[in-house]
Amino acid sequence: MNAPGYFISFEGGEGVGKSTQSRLLGDWLADLTGREVLLTFEPGATTLGQELRAAVMHGQDMGPRAEALIYAADRAHHVETVVRPALERGAVVITDRYVDSSIAYQSGGRDLPPGEVEHLSLWAAKGLRTDITILLDLDPEAAAARRAAAEGKGA
Repeated sequence: MNAPGYFISFEGGEGVGKSTQSRLLGDWLADLTGREVLLTFEPGATTLGQELRAAVMHGQDMGPRAEALIYAADRAHHVETVVRPALERGAVVITDRYVDSSIAYQSGGRDLPPGEVEHLSLWAAKGLRTDITILLDLDPEAAAARRAAAEGKGA
C-alpha cells in the first residue's frame, strides 16, 4: 500500500454488520500495514452531521429533494473536514455508508432519479470516490433479528 491514502466503504442494509466488519478490517489493516486507520460513518459523523441527521429524523414529513440535499450537505462537510484530511495524511479511511447508500435510500426509497442522486453526492464530495466498496447482504429477517437484539429487544 504505497498510495497516499486509501478509501473503503461498507454498504448494505441495517443490521448486516457494516460497523462490525469495518472495525475488524480496520484492526487487521492497522496491524498489517502500520498505517493510521480512521473508522467513520455517514450520516452524522461530525457535530454538524449530527444536527443535519436530526433535521431529517425529526419525525415530520420531509420531501425527497430536501432530504437528499441535507444528506449531501452532511457528505460535503464530512469529506472536507474528516475524510480528505485523513487521506492526505496517508490514512486508510473506512466508512460505514457513502454514495451508494444515498442512491439506494434517496432513489430506491424516495423515488428520485438515481443519476441525479449520484451526481449530487459526488458534487458534494468534490468527486471523491472510494477505492473499493464492500457490499454486505443478509436475509432481511436475520437483519431485523440482529437490530432487535442490538436494541435490547431480543429476536
